[in-house]
Amino acid sequence: MKSLFALLFLFSLQLFSAQEEESVYADGVFQFEENKTQKVFTDGTRVRQNPDLNSPIVDSLPTNQQIIILKKDETILKLGQRRANWYKVSYQIGDRNSEGYIWGGNLCIGYRNKDGYDFLFGISKTVSRKDPKFNERYEQNIACIKMMEGNNLIGEVTFNTGRNEELSFTTFTIESGHRLKNIDFTLKASVGGEACGIASYSQYILVGNKKMIALPQLTNVGDADIFYHSEEFIFPNDKGGIANAFIFKMEEMEKDEVTEKEKIKRASKTYLWNGSSYKVK
Repeated sequence: MKSLFALLFLFSLQLFSAQEEESVYADGVFQFEENKTQKVFTDGTRVRQNPDLNSPIVDSLPTNQQIIILKKDETILKLGQRRANWYKVSYQIGDRNSEGYIWGGNLCIGYRNKDGYDFLFGISKTVSRKDPKFNERYEQNIACIKMMEGNNLIGEVTFNTGRNEELSFTTFTIESGHRLKNIDFTLKASVGGEACGIASYSQYILVGNKKMIALPQLTNVGDADIFYHSEEFIFPNDKGGIANAFIFKMEEMEKDEVTEKEKIKRASKTYLWNGSSYKVK
């Protein structure tokens, strides 16, 4: 099964590299609606007179700055594995109202507010990594969730999100029904691709006592009825009261090309929770 995933991974790299030579298009997670409120993710985001990196800078905005999307410009900028349009925006600093252009990759792809804190979800950067199996380098996007109290950063968690083909959609939710000791609520951030064989990634974060604790990342991928790999957590809910454990479950299927028989593999493990950290039972 590992060899199958490796081959699919290399195939997807070649496929999308070829597509990028022909055309450049914006990633779905960076598509923002006009006349809607949005927030700045990257601290020190530059506002420019025009949608161009060489255009004069008119302002620098902090993380969690609220803006309004006025218009999407058709100009697309690709930095690393992030491709996004420029957006004309309006914003307020003190008593001053201003307008300018911001690159969409510097904006939040999701944000939530809970118990007086803002939680911002964004794609922070692209890093280069080496695949030891094939001795090749590849680019990897890094996502981040920031916990803010006004303009103050309380904490942040980073995690992998794959390449630009895995930035087609995103979800960012707050789940309050997980009854773990000392945990007020759980954040779930997900990104993924729409094509077969392109993975989606989900990151759970436990929040309590002004702290964020990241759980092991979940990966799901499938290709029609040929194969799939799914992962999930089973949390204690309201009916069970406060608990000190949660469960990880994995299932994968691969169909034999000759016999067309499905080979299904399942696994699970229990994580013990002591109120501040977890470990495998």
